[in-house]
Formats: sequence, structure tokens, C-alpha cells
Amino acid sequence: MNDMSQSDAPDVDRLVDRWGRVHRSLRLSVTDRCNIRCFYCMPNEAIPFQPREQLLTFEEITRAVRVAAGLGVEKLRLTGGEPLVRQDLSHLVEMLKGIPGIREVALTTNGILLVEHAEALMRAGLDRINISLDTLDEPTFQTITRRSGLHRVLEGIQAAREVGFQGTRLNAVAIAGMIERDAATLVRYAHEHGMAMRFIEFMPLDAQQDWTKQQVVSGERLRELLSAEFGPLEPIPRPDPAQPSRDWKSASTGGVIGFIEPVSRPFCESCNRLRLTAEGQLRNCLFSIEEWDLRALLRSEADDHAIRSLMLDCVRAKRAAHGIDTPDFQRPERAMYQIGG
Repeated sequence: MNDMSQSDAPDVDRLVDRWGRVHRSLRLSVTDRCNIRCFYCMPNEAIPFQPREQLLTFEEITRAVRVAAGLGVEKLRLTGGEPLVRQDLSHLVEMLKGIPGIREVALTTNGILLVEHAEALMRAGLDRINISLDTLDEPTFQTITRRSGLHRVLEGIQAAREVGFQGTRLNAVAIAGMIERDAATLVRYAHEHGMAMRFIEFMPLDAQQDWTKQQVVSGERLRELLSAEFGPLEPIPRPDPAQPSRDWKSASTGGVIGFIEPVSRPFCESCNRLRLTAEGQLRNCLFSIEEWDLRALLRSEADDHAIRSLMLDCVRAKRAAHGIDTPDFQRPERAMYQIGG
């Protein structure tokens, strides 16, 4: 993090932290509920979901985004839990697309409900979809998700293609003992269907807190495995410095393979993202141990200036890095499904 220069003067018109990072991306969790139970994200049972009345309404989310857009936020990503279990999500997409300054609204989903919702999402103006796909093997899928349904994910991917979504990315969490045997098959499937395949290093955000570094398959190791299968991979220049994925092109398939490496190669120096949990807590880092209560302002008589001030305070408190690679790293108490993937 030595390449960061600290700035003393606050910027009241943009979300700029002490390290000069300008925040233009907001990840919006719309629910903590999900229709599968991936072990790297949430418990299998006895899950303390947020009461529905505690979740932000679409109107509250839209107001928060309108204020954030006035501070320079341009890109939104809807997450969960599984966002498609939230009723009428396409209506929220339409509301967000109407906010001046918002250039892109994207969605991360497990794909199981895409068959039912792909067409409505396209009509609402959703720009892009990322779909979680950790394996193409049903028994492995059930080991990871503790549910059945791989065929529904594949049908959802097909439905997204048929209604016209472009630039769809498939995401797999790279977990030792699993991804090594599936990585090449996933790449081949993605490229045959005209999609990018991305691998995300396993992070310490599992509900059971069983994560260890020994379970992490680094991007470097995966590139070695995939190069042996597909031949040399050619790095692709990053069009956006804040893009978390480092992308490579396969000469043999012509497709893109991305690697998100928060453990082995943290990209904190270029992070431009904020997160809003489903119940309205603003976070300046996925691994933050502090939150800012935006819901309290939205449900009081607070004006937009108060909301702006809270967002600015949150950004200015952002640490230089998440610190996974440091001995004093303190993992957040909340798991991925509670924060927003």
C-alpha cells in the first residue's frame, strides 16, 4: 500500500477517502435470504435472517442511490443472499435505471431463478449479469450448495442468453480439493457459450468461520493449471483500474479467464466500492468491522444532506487495505450472505 498518497483536504462533492480513492461503485444487497446454502457463504440451517420489515424498501434503496449518485456513484450491483428471491426485483432495476448519473445496473445471482426472471430483467434495463457456477458436476454442486439444482442454473444461463444479455460472466470460488478438477471444464463450458470465466479466491467470510489459507487456491496456481490445459494465457490490459479481476485470454479458445485474488494479490489500492446491506448498513469494505446506519436516517426525518454526510464519513474512515495478508487481520463477524456478495 506504499503507492498511496494521503490527502488531508476533504472533498465534499465526491466520495474520496484519505488515500485518494474515488468511489464510483455501490453494491446493494436486497436480501440476506437464499435458495441454496453454499458452505463458503452461509450456514446450512438455523439461519437468523433479518425480519422482512427491517429490509430497506425499494423506495429507500432508490433514495439512497440518488444521493450516492450525486456524490459520483455511477455503477450499481444488486446482490444478496440471492437477489432474485426478493419479489419484483425487476421493478427495483427500473427505478434505479431512472436515476440521473447511474450508468450501469448489474446483478450477481446463483442463476436458479433466472428462467423465470430473465425476460423481465432485460425489459427493466438490467445491463449485465454475473452468475455463480462453481462446478458442472451435480454431486459436487450438492456438496458445495447443500442443495440440488445444477440443471436449473444451466437453464438460467441459457435463458439469459436467449433474452439477449451480453457480457455475462460466470464466477467460481476457488477452493482447494474442488476447483483443481473443475477449472478446465468450467473454462471450456464458458468459452463454448461465449462467456468469460472468473475464479475468485476463497475468502474468510464463511458462516462457520472454518476458513484457512490452506483452502485457498491462488490465481497463480490456477493459471499454471489452466496453461497446462489450454496453452499460454495472454494478460489483457485492465480497461478500468478499479476492476477487481485480472483478465487473461486463452489463445486456444479465444475466451477470457479472470482471476479475483483478494488473498494472494490484494487490489485494495484501486478499490472504488461501497456496500449497502439489505437492512441498510453502509460498509466501506467487504472486511470492514464497522458499519454506518443509513436505515436510521432513511426512516427518520433526516434530509439528503444528512445522508450525504453519513456516506462521506463512511468513505473517509476507510482503511488502506483489508489486511487479510497481515498477522493482525480481524475477520468481520458477519458472513458473506449477511454483507452482500
